[in-house]
Amino acid sequence: MKQISITAIIEKEDNMYVALCPEFDIASQGNTIEEAKSNLTEAIILFLETADKAEIKMRYREPAYVTQLNIEYA
Repeated sequence: MKQISITAIIEKEDNMYVALCPEFDIASQGNTIEEAKSNLTEAIILFLETADKAEIKMRYREPAYVTQLNIEYA
């Protein structure tokens, strides 16, 4: 079994949570953060298990660097 570390960005939109994997440009959603994360994981696994190796290589981008900034303003 192979393992890969990827980024999951989860944002609240209205009454749902939208999850995005920027490395493969795959998105999913759920009613909770955990559900959105689980659905995104499932979508990525399905992609990796069914896509041609050339497509995986073509779509893959370097891992995203995600951080938070503390900004003071007037």
